[in-house]
Amino acid sequence: MAEFLNTTGVSHYLTKLINNANDKLYLISPYLQLNNQLKLSLEDRHKFSIDIIIIYGKVSDINPDDSSWLQSMQGIKLLFHKDLHAKCYFNEKEAIITSMNLYMFSQQNNVEMGIYISKEKDEELYKQVATEVDRIKRGSEHRTISVQKVENKKVETKKEQLISKTEAKKGNGKLTGYCIRTGKQIPFNQKRPLSEEAYQSWAKFSKEDYPEKFCHYSGEPSNGETTFAKPILRKNWKKAKETFNL
Repeated sequence: MAEFLNTTGVSHYLTKLINNANDKLYLISPYLQLNNQLKLSLEDRHKFSIDIIIIYGKVSDINPDDSSWLQSMQGIKLLFHKDLHAKCYFNEKEAIITSMNLYMFSQQNNVEMGIYISKEKDEELYKQVATEVDRIKRGSEHRTISVQKVENKKVETKKEQLISKTEAKKGNGKLTGYCIRTGKQIPFNQKRPLSEEAYQSWAKFSKEDYPEKFCHYSGEPSNGETTFAKPILRKNWKKAKETFNL
């Protein structure tokens, strides 16, 4: 029989599901940002040369650290599905269907729930999940992770980075900001700090105080401190005022 999981339970069983994989491991999540514990578990499974597939659906969501790490894990296949919204974690003997993305903010801050399914205890339900997982896999395309390497270049100081970013924001008379939900670079606009795709999702509920993931000014993770109503981190407000004459 399937087992209900709360937020803590999803995180706990997900780690167990990864560690218990001996033949195949599929991680299906629109948003992808791996925490250190999951990376360690995946690295351990990677040593046994099992079939590891990660399917994601948001192109701009993979940060440089995860890109570099994924590139080093040659045995992990990365697939992209443009219509993906499902979150499912699956190995040869168990599965989790859940609301939780493979995203650190979701795992640390959101209220999530899910269902744990054991092949041994509920074989028919497990087979139905397996069929859908295979369908999603067939509808996905292979993606190659590329990481820009920097060699023999001077490391910029924080002050130099700020100057460069400010100049880039003002370049060609265009004001550059970041989507507070995806981190994608977009025109700076306090009244609409979301990409078109993210705005369509936000508009379904239009909650101006809903916690978002990034700062509209800097693009850095905001850990839920930014919202549609307040898209700029408090620590960046002064710099944003100076940069954009707010």
